[in-house]
Amino acid sequence: MSRAAKPGPRNVIDSAMTDPGQQPAPNTTPVKELVVVNATGRQASSVVRVASAVGYKVRAQLRSLKKDLQLSAELRILPNVTLLEGSLDDQAFVDRLFVGAQYAFVNTTPYAWTDEVATGKSLALAALKAGIRHYIFSSLTDHSTHDPPQDPLPLWATKFTVEQYIRQLELPATFVYVGSYHNNFSSRPYPLWQLTPRADGGFVWKAPFPPDYPIPFIDTEHDLGAAVIQIFKDGVSKWGGQRIPLAFEVLTPLQVCSAFSKALGRPVNYQPHPLEIRIPIPPGYRDQLEGVVKVLCEQRAPYFRPEMEGSATKISRALWPGWRGMEEYAREVWPIEEKTNGASWIASGVATPASEMDGEN
Repeated sequence: MSRAAKPGPRNVIDSAMTDPGQQPAPNTTPVKELVVVNATGRQASSVVRVASAVGYKVRAQLRSLKKDLQLSAELRILPNVTLLEGSLDDQAFVDRLFVGAQYAFVNTTPYAWTDEVATGKSLALAALKAGIRHYIFSSLTDHSTHDPPQDPLPLWATKFTVEQYIRQLELPATFVYVGSYHNNFSSRPYPLWQLTPRADGGFVWKAPFPPDYPIPFIDTEHDLGAAVIQIFKDGVSKWGGQRIPLAFEVLTPLQVCSAFSKALGRPVNYQPHPLEIRIPIPPGYRDQLEGVVKVLCEQRAPYFRPEMEGSATKISRALWPGWRGMEEYAREVWPIEEKTNGASWIASGVATPASEMDGEN
């Protein structure tokens, strides 16, 4: 079907549905059908790629095919993947999204146009009604529920609220807690994660984290999908109701800089520095960033829940032994991403002069 002739979202779903009552043909294996929400996100797209590669039939929901043309085009050509364009605020769309599927991976997002808690609850209830056998929800902690309680991070606490609702529904579910992404790092002026090019060809990472603060990391695009599919394979008998921290390394800022320096063959130094916000950011994100500074950096609260600290790398590496570490990412992937983003240090072979980078020297 040509793109111009593509029907509306409900018809797309209808064409993708499997009749729940239809019996498989003799001597055939029933197809595993997986719904992935917000499919162009880093977490969800990783799940789509791996699920497609190992033979799942995937319904990949996204809000707009026009928002990320390159990624949606990539997902479109994967085997057994059907892109479903539709808003999660459309209750009729959500009610039909899971019908006939057996599995779901859901990572809600705090977009300005939606209420993440309401969306998360709506999706979970629709999945329950549709009889989803295993629902994996990407959650995060609410620090106000820790002992002792601390201030909640607003964009994390909403996910925890949805997690609690899913538990109340008794939906067969597993909750993954995802660490910091490798590709948060950029030479562009992103808050917390900018590696600022220096005149000597190296970089400086200026952030409010204490130099010895342990940060859990995951190469999301490379490793998350593989871990999630293994959780599906293990099933709810092993992981039902469990919280799984997904992080393959726990590194301090000093260790991160060491990994980048070894990988790039350039000096990369860490400089503790107050939070800087020099670009437009989404509504509500400033509160999140300021919360990170107060709760994680100043109070040194754990990134995951206290009972999950120390177990992340063991669990994650058991789920997916082929993980990619920070040094390998910095050597093999980060320069490609920087080139794609038009980074001047890639184009010239040397870093941008310090005089052009906020006076760094």
